[in-house]
Amino acid sequence: MDGIKNIIFDLGGVILNIDYNLSVLAFKKLGIADFEEMYSKMKQNDLFDKLETGVISQNDFVSEIQKHCPDTIHESDFVSAWNAMLLDFPLRRLQILQQLQLHFNTFLLSNTNAIHEAEFNKRLQQTCGYPTMAVFFDKIYLSHRVGMRKPSPEIFEKILIENNLQAAETLFIDDSIQHIEGAQKVGIQTIHLSEGMTIEEDIFKNKTAG
Repeated sequence: MDGIKNIIFDLGGVILNIDYNLSVLAFKKLGIADFEEMYSKMKQNDLFDKLETGVISQNDFVSEIQKHCPDTIHESDFVSAWNAMLLDFPLRRLQILQQLQLHFNTFLLSNTNAIHEAEFNKRLQQTCGYPTMAVFFDKIYLSHRVGMRKPSPEIFEKILIENNLQAAETLFIDDSIQHIEGAQKVGIQTIHLSEGMTIEEDIFKNKTAG
């Protein structure tokens, strides 16, 4: 952490626990046995990119997915299945974010969408009473709100420029290697949170103890 003044955090897999397989299982229960294959195809034709950059609405997204489903699925059931991957906010991680705010400029950068934002804000409020992640950071950048997503270097440049940050003094923490590589392209320092690692046990355990 020597020389670091700014920290950019990913959300899912770093602060919020997630399990993509739970959404796969939920969609299978709704009768979409090949959801993994459908999800892969939809990613290839950029449907999910459009959702995560705010190009299409929730209704447009659901309507497009419905075209590939064997039976019509009620929108509320679809939303529940899509949100099944979102788990919990461990309190220790939220406490760490609060402690880090005293010593660093902190930011949140997440590839997400309006459906997931509504759900993780609801879970955050249930956990600690705060209605939004904004209370834990100087500024938050959600892909569907800013119109760009990781690993594009442009989203990292946007954060640096808007907040007058020096790349060499900025640390980015993410659990996806392609996002790490995007940050490195603009000179940002990085920590790849590989499988099994957590910020509370592997990065900030000693820094924030006590």
